[in-house]
Amino acid sequence: MHPTPTVPARTSRTARRVAGAALALFGLVAPLAATQTGPAAAAIDDTAVSGTADDTASRFTLAVLPDTQFYSRYSGDQFVPRYGSDPYQVQTEWLADVQDELRIPFTTHLGDVVDRVGVENEWRVADTAMSTLEAASLPYSILPGNHDVRNSDDRLTDEDYDLDAEPYLDWFGPDRAVRNETYGGSDPTGLSEYHVFEAEGQRFLVLAMTWRASDTTIAWANEVIDSHPTLPVILTTHSLIDVDTDGTTAKDTEYGLKLWDELIAPNDQIFLTFNGHFHGAARQTRLNDAGHEVTQILIDYQMAYDGGNGYLGLLEFDLTNDRISMQTASPWVTWKPQESLTAYDQPFLEGPNQQFTIDIDFSDRFGGFAPEFGPGTPDEPSLTQRARDLLLDGFTGPDPVTTQPPASTGDYPRVDGTLAHWRFGGLDGVLPENAVVPDVAGDNDMHRVPIGESGSPAARVEDVTVTHDEVHPLSSDGAAVCFADSDKTAQRLSYLATDADAPVNDVDLADGYTIETFLKIDGGFTEDTNAWMKALVRSGNRSRLPGMPWSRWDYTASPVALGLSNLKEFQWTEVPVETTKGDRTAWSGEIILDRWVHVALVNDPADSTTTMYVDGAPVLRNATDTLGHSIERDMPWLIGTDWVDDHATNGWHGCVGETRVIDHPTGPDEWLTGRADLDGLAVDLSDGDRVRHLREVTGTGVPGATVDVTIERNRPTWPWAGHRGGRDHWGSDHRGSDHWPWPPEDRRITTVVDDDGTWSARIRPQLRKGEYTLRATQSLGDRDSAPVEATFTVTRRPGHRG
Repeated sequence: MHPTPTVPARTSRTARRVAGAALALFGLVAPLAATQTGPAAAAIDDTAVSGTADDTASRFTLAVLPDTQFYSRYSGDQFVPRYGSDPYQVQTEWLADVQDELRIPFTTHLGDVVDRVGVENEWRVADTAMSTLEAASLPYSILPGNHDVRNSDDRLTDEDYDLDAEPYLDWFGPDRAVRNETYGGSDPTGLSEYHVFEAEGQRFLVLAMTWRASDTTIAWANEVIDSHPTLPVILTTHSLIDVDTDGTTAKDTEYGLKLWDELIAPNDQIFLTFNGHFHGAARQTRLNDAGHEVTQILIDYQMAYDGGNGYLGLLEFDLTNDRISMQTASPWVTWKPQESLTAYDQPFLEGPNQQFTIDIDFSDRFGGFAPEFGPGTPDEPSLTQRARDLLLDGFTGPDPVTTQPPASTGDYPRVDGTLAHWRFGGLDGVLPENAVVPDVAGDNDMHRVPIGESGSPAARVEDVTVTHDEVHPLSSDGAAVCFADSDKTAQRLSYLATDADAPVNDVDLADGYTIETFLKIDGGFTEDTNAWMKALVRSGNRSRLPGMPWSRWDYTASPVALGLSNLKEFQWTEVPVETTKGDRTAWSGEIILDRWVHVALVNDPADSTTTMYVDGAPVLRNATDTLGHSIERDMPWLIGTDWVDDHATNGWHGCVGETRVIDHPTGPDEWLTGRADLDGLAVDLSDGDRVRHLREVTGTGVPGATVDVTIERNRPTWPWAGHRGGRDHWGSDHRGSDHWPWPPEDRRITTVVDDDGTWSARIRPQLRKGEYTLRATQSLGDRDSAPVEATFTVTRRPGHRG
């Protein structure tokens, strides 16, 4: 029996915003992919707003909650400390608040309620969130996903579980389901259930099927449908259709086909299915045994920013106009403090599989089993539009991104404590073996490891190239190294390495660090050939680190690595200075292929955390209780490969841009995506403020910046009257307004800062004897520095030989 559900205290949106404002984060993980329909879905268009404010019809809204596992897992240590609540709780609070305005008779949950089945705190988070719906008398169905059962092996079914030991049944079993007035019953295991809800004078049956239903459970589902022969059926389960490797196309799964053949296709009453589990959004339409369409929808955003960012499905059923309008909305985004918002915080997702309309003639589609089906009273304006109005009321989006594209190759922040900065801008085309990639900050050049030394019998010289085309727009280097055709099954890889005596090899970064790079994954990435590939590695062997605890997967891996998982997540893995703490990891959400991203890893000794930022946004799953790195001395840094069991393996399939290592934590203003500080311009008058002759002005600035120098002669402070001929003692005629000793067009001198950060400006003709004011500014693009001024006196006339 599950514990008595806890009903959370309700707070207003305004109050929550105020309470969360002090907890705001700074911040962009990969934008959410918009996936498209399969080939059979021609009847679905990509609009979602059903009708206008004046177009009344018989309407209601069905709400869909996809995988909430990361909300449950990270509520206590990530969401609540950052924001004051978690997305799961905010989702259910919002649904409870708007159920009357949106005419929501029912909510469905698609499983993976929690992430770790054996962790009670996760179940408590879920319990509190779902209790909100119960307190508001909003009925719901729920079902177990693979993370909600103790053994999710595909070869097992619900009949193979030890039901007495399943936590899901303690928290969301039949004894809890019965509290919903819509509840009709459960299968013998208690893991599947069905509900009947009423809307607009019609009744609908919802089947909520467990992860890997047995033949017995499928037979039960058929019996439920048979006992309700006139009801349209919506099937929900955790795993049914998948999304293909292109991230857009829906595809069938083995288990999904089993459900299709044994449950969906034979039952004409099933017209709509929902599932989660597979990361992304997809949909397809198939014809059942009766020749009628069945729409199948996948919705799961757990690998996106903030573990899903609170996105849920809102489906408006328009019974008058024969359509179902889907939109993907986030009450969480509009709840969060404005200061915490990033470019990923969009209240609505509007990709092809995120906002769309299904045309369905309800009377015709249901005519074979429900000939009396028809619309209710046409008294409701567009609920889709109403949902948008409700969510956007009072919402202020993220502040505009103010970072500008670089105006030159030197337009990036210089940071004291930079240990290494590898740039590719001086190279182009195929990178030969032993070619040097310079460290522009120190003595840690990299070189391409020769094929004969790389351990890759399949590598080719042409596999490594430096490109200047379509690199990350915020990288001032304007170049990147690309590794083509990397394939772990063929042992094909190439990589760059520092020399064994490079100083950066032996730094342990015990005072924290910032490591940043630009990465792009090749569009040809596959799990079989490229999963767990690495882009940046501090090579070595963990098993030789004194005090390193044994681990199953990475005991002989390198101490530090940044790579990509089989699920296309960035993984940062490190062994901290205190080796006995073992592996510490940070994980992004799913990264979109063939798209540049900036990645920054910031290790802060103040709280012993390593935070991963992807395009400026902190990821959800970061490393804790970690500081610096345990290392093997003299082992090189690598770009383009992993290093496991003392050899290179699993090369990066994609491109790597400029990469920098700093010996302390920094923020975005100092990252490579920021722009140079133009106010650092310096002017050097080496002879002081009194000079005999001034032929040249020198100084330092931002490489590539334009320096404008203006020199003006100061007017005398005494009256001109009494000076014979109206001339001063320099011999200049002041009867006019021009006191400049050379033509007006020469008053301004323009020069460019060299790559080493120095500049010089020759002064021609020479200055006459007198007092002058020099003003200098530097500019990049349309950005200008504040002027630097210096006053000096020339003590000799031109041509004087003294």
